[in-house]
Amino acid sequence: MTRTDATIDAETDTDTEVPTDAANSDWYGEETATFGDRLAGAREAAGLTQSEVAHRLGVKTATLRKWEDDLAEPRANRLTMLAGMTGVSLTWLMTGRGEGPEAPGEEPDMSDDVKTMLDEMRVLRSQMAVATSQLAALEKRLRKTLSQPQ
Repeated sequence: MTRTDATIDAETDTDTEVPTDAANSDWYGEETATFGDRLAGAREAAGLTQSEVAHRLGVKTATLRKWEDDLAEPRANRLTMLAGMTGVSLTWLMTGRGEGPEAPGEEPDMSDDVKTMLDEMRVLRSQMAVATSQLAALEKRLRKTLSQPQ
């Protein structure tokens, strides 16, 4: 039996609507930004370099870079230190909710084409996050189905 996207959406109980205008969505929100995006944004807003933050935390710069690139995550004690060091709440750093830095202003020298491309990239990132959640739910259902005796 062929399954449609609508069937999968209904079964995974996820909302797949993504804002079509990324400029209207929350710059650092859960749906548009990752932990690494928020960490980099908070660090830059605080006027700190990756090297400075890494040194103050007692980690290698490469480790901090992995956190900002979402290739690894810091432990709880480092999260607390990061929030304090960058002047944001721990909740904001983890979820994008609460007190955090303002979204970066638009660069006056950016062309409209560049702004449009950046907006499209943010929408695609959001769509990829939704698709990843749907894929995880489908994989879980598949494992469950395969583990049942036939």
